[in-house]
Amino acid sequence: MIVAGYAMRESVRRRVFPVVLVLTVAFLGLYGFGVYKAYESIDPNATESIGNGAENALVDTQVLFSATLFGLSIFAVLFLGTVLAIFLTHAVVRGDAERGLLQPLVVRPVGRAALLAGRFGAAAVVCAIYVILVYTVSLLITHWVTGWWPDQIFLPAIELAVAIAVIVAISLFGSIVLSAIANGIAIFMVFGAGLVAGLLGQIGEALNSDSLNTIANVASWALPFEALYQDALNRITADTAGFTKVALSLGPFGGAQPAGAWLYPYVVGYFAVLAAGGLWAFNRKDL
Repeated sequence: MIVAGYAMRESVRRRVFPVVLVLTVAFLGLYGFGVYKAYESIDPNATESIGNGAENALVDTQVLFSATLFGLSIFAVLFLGTVLAIFLTHAVVRGDAERGLLQPLVVRPVGRAALLAGRFGAAAVVCAIYVILVYTVSLLITHWVTGWWPDQIFLPAIELAVAIAVIVAISLFGSIVLSAIANGIAIFMVFGAGLVAGLLGQIGEALNSDSLNTIANVASWALPFEALYQDALNRITADTAGFTKVALSLGPFGGAQPAGAWLYPYVVGYFAVLAAGGLWAFNRKDL
C-alpha cells in the first residue's frame, strides 16, 4: 500500500492525470456532439431492407446506429486507458533505476516483489476505475441521444477494466527489460498488433479464410486484452438477432466475437506467467 501511494503521488507530481483528463474531456465532447448530429440524420423508427426476394432482411436502424457508435466509444475508452497505463508504468523499473530512484526502494524491508506488486496494483486500479467511468459516461451520452441501452451493461465494463489491467501488466514487464521510451513505443505497437488481429479476424470472416481466422485467434489469445475487447463488443448486442446482429458482428476496429468460458481462467494464468517472468527478470537485473 505504501508503494502504491508513492506511485500515485509520483503520477500527480508528473502531471499525468491533467493530460489524460484533457484528452478524456475532448473525446467525450466530440463523441457527444458526433452522436447527436449523426442521430439527426436518421429515422430511429425505420428498418432498412437489404437484399431481394427470399434473401430480403431487415435491419433495425436505431440498434445498428447506436451499437456501432457505442462500439466506437468502447475502442476509444480502451485506447485512452492504454495511454494512461503507459504513462503510469513505462518507466517503473528501468527509468527509475537510471535516475537513481529505485535502488533505495528495493532493499529491505520493501524488496523487489513488493515494489512490482505495489506499482501494478496502483496502476491497475487507477486505470480500471478510469475505464469504467469513461465507459459509463459514453453509455449515458448514447442513451441520452438515442434512447438505446446495450443488451448487457456491466460485464462489458468489467472486461474492459480487466483488458486494461493486462496492458498494465505487459507495460510493467516491459519496463524491466526496456528503456522508458522504448517501452512506451513497444506497448503502443503491442496495442496496435492486437487491433490488427481483430481486423484480420473480420477479413477472415468475410472471406471465409481459415488461415486468417487462425492467425487472428492466435494473436487474440497471445494478447488477451484483444479477446476481452472483442467479447465486450459482443456482449453489448448479445441478445440482438437477425441481420442486425450480423451487421454488428463486423464491429469497429476488431469484430465482436464471443470468447468462451476459458477466457477468464486463461487471463488469470496470463497474469501469473507475467508476474513470475517479471519477478525473475527483476531479480536478475543489476541496478
